[in-house]
Amino acid sequence: MYGLSDEDLRIRDTASAFAESLMPYEAEAEAAGGKMPKELTEKLQARAIELGLYATNIPKSAGGPGCTALQQVLVQEQVGRVTNGLAWVMHTPPQWWVDVATDHQLQRWLLPTVRGEKHEAYAITEEFAGSDVSDLAATARREGDEYVINAVKWHVTSFNLADYVFVQAVLENGDHAGDHVLLVVDLPSPGIEVVRTPQYSHHIADEHPIVAFADVRVPTTHLVGAEGQGMTFTQDWFRFERLMVAARCVGAAQRLLDETTAFAQTRIVDGKPLGNHQLVAGMLADSATELFAARTMLYEVARSIDAGLDRKTLHGQASMAKLYCSEMAGRAADRAVQVFGGRGYMRENVAERMFRELRVERIWEGASEIQRLIVARQLMNRGPQALLGTAG
Repeated sequence: MYGLSDEDLRIRDTASAFAESLMPYEAEAEAAGGKMPKELTEKLQARAIELGLYATNIPKSAGGPGCTALQQVLVQEQVGRVTNGLAWVMHTPPQWWVDVATDHQLQRWLLPTVRGEKHEAYAITEEFAGSDVSDLAATARREGDEYVINAVKWHVTSFNLADYVFVQAVLENGDHAGDHVLLVVDLPSPGIEVVRTPQYSHHIADEHPIVAFADVRVPTTHLVGAEGQGMTFTQDWFRFERLMVAARCVGAAQRLLDETTAFAQTRIVDGKPLGNHQLVAGMLADSATELFAARTMLYEVARSIDAGLDRKTLHGQASMAKLYCSEMAGRAADRAVQVFGGRGYMRENVAERMFRELRVERIWEGASEIQRLIVARQLMNRGPQALLGTAG
């Protein structure tokens, strides 16, 4: 089914078995607020690397496994089946960096990250610039051989675990004043301070603090690409991550359907299995149907990436996949809680955890409303055929 090759199936099944080995830790992680023993996390990451499930988006030329886009999706789909961020040990470093990294950047940050020795964070979002990352208040001023950064960034995911952070800012001076730059900043560095660390609905080890950068100085060697290219790299990251969000949502929906169906088969109400009651049967059928549609769309977009489709088309298709898969998973989670009843409201139940964790998928990496605008803009500017490949 889905036209997967033998190698695709091997990678998927390897990732599936590894994901299932993480599930026994979920209740423990939930009770501990997402924090797990460091030794355990390191052991799990080492195992992911050993199995070829780490940095799947990095080509062999940069030390990665060189997986296709479809294979990357297959791995991240299995990541989505596990709650509490435990499967984030199957990490995907910044693949867009490979083509533009200087030798200095390659040796200092990228290669160690691909090996699992370093971890990155992204400081892009701001209080008044969420999904629209073009409207930033963060500034970078060129002073000789340095940039001076001033910014307050929100939702800096994994900052507490990161060794360096990408900071996107607007240039204040020079030939590219008003354009964006992307800079690498080592952690810790003078002038960087965590303003506060909000508590979120989910319980995972990766925190999302508000971080202030006050006159933070970095050498010009920390510039990614060239001045004025900051938005290009961010868009590449968003396009990739939107597809990975879609993949994780498909995996989450599969886990929910598996767990809910098993419960509906064994829970007896009025002398027959719960799933034989028509209203419950309808919920199961809706979740299965939407999951099949979402996975088919997801795999098709991944194959389009592997086929080298037009960049703008891929941007729109990634938005469609993120939009549909995230909203589909939210509906599946809501139905799962309903089918489980009171059990579905208990934190020890996978449906309750998924219900909380999946809500953010419709917000981060571009809210659903932004995805709709991207798709609609392409329809208006290029027509349905360019986006959907239809004849007419």
